[in-house]
Amino acid sequence: MEKKLQVANIGMKFGMCHVEGALSCEDAEIAIICDSNEENLRFAGERYNIPEEKWVTDYMDIVNNKDIDVVTVAIPDQQHKKVSCDLLRAGKHVLCEKPLALTREDIEEIVKVAEASNAKFMVGQICRFTPAFEKAKELIDSGVLGELYFVESEYAHDYMLIQEPWRCDPLRHGVIGGGCHAVDLLRWLAGDPEEVFAYGTHRLLPHVTYDDATVAVMKFNENLMGKVFVSTGCKRDYTMRTVIYGTKGTLICDNTSPTMTLFTVDEKQVTKEPETIEIEVNNHNAVKEFEVFADAILNEKQVLTDAREGAKTVAVCLAIVESAKTGEKVKPNYEF
Repeated sequence: MEKKLQVANIGMKFGMCHVEGALSCEDAEIAIICDSNEENLRFAGERYNIPEEKWVTDYMDIVNNKDIDVVTVAIPDQQHKKVSCDLLRAGKHVLCEKPLALTREDIEEIVKVAEASNAKFMVGQICRFTPAFEKAKELIDSGVLGELYFVESEYAHDYMLIQEPWRCDPLRHGVIGGGCHAVDLLRWLAGDPEEVFAYGTHRLLPHVTYDDATVAVMKFNENLMGKVFVSTGCKRDYTMRTVIYGTKGTLICDNTSPTMTLFTVDEKQVTKEPETIEIEVNNHNAVKEFEVFADAILNEKQVLTDAREGAKTVAVCLAIVESAKTGEKVKPNYEF
């Protein structure tokens, strides 16, 4: 039997899904869990029956441990650059939560270090593993919707009761910290937008200084446009409702519903009765995510959400934030 990947998981408050991902992978085993908060560490260790000798509070114990192969990083976004770069320089394969980082300088540094490393790096753009969105990608690629001409997605999530200081950091604008999900989804489905224009308002979250609602219009090319709506103060259930419009059909889906609706046309281009497609609800499919990453490591495959891909998503988010502040159209900078 071949040696299993030795996995370390950093961040036990938001990273327990990654513990579950590693536990579910037959090619991996957990060697260390890490959190600077001992209460979080104990909760996770006891929940998953991980012995106390595998608990550490300092991530440098992982950096300096030559036996560790893979590390998942689920810590405040402001810390992604330093921790990920330290791990990459130590030769560890890294799966880092989204967003890649919050500033242009940090995403450029991570791309530079990741591409200089012999290790693999993956950004946790989890929407690409959500069953409804995987099905949407499949339908687009099959041609059943025809040529896309408009795509839209939203990130609606009420942060009123989520008031940790790191989430309230002005650098962690709602578009970058959470809305990056919707931005990355549209990039995956439709490509890189050439230009964005955005408006923002601040009406619902008094504990933050950034806009708590933003709408961005995107130009992908002359024949394809898009829209992202981000609301981190909305009074409704969490959703990422997404609609994809093509010349032959329309798809309505989200990440929290057990069905999606597909409209297509007959040979006379008349819209047929809508088709309801049943779909698994799994809006944080960390098991599939880790499985794909482990496969890339073990079988020398390309990581599709690598550092450069994660940086492109942040670049679009930064362009949206800039546009909302200046009132000008902004072209995302994809040069890293």
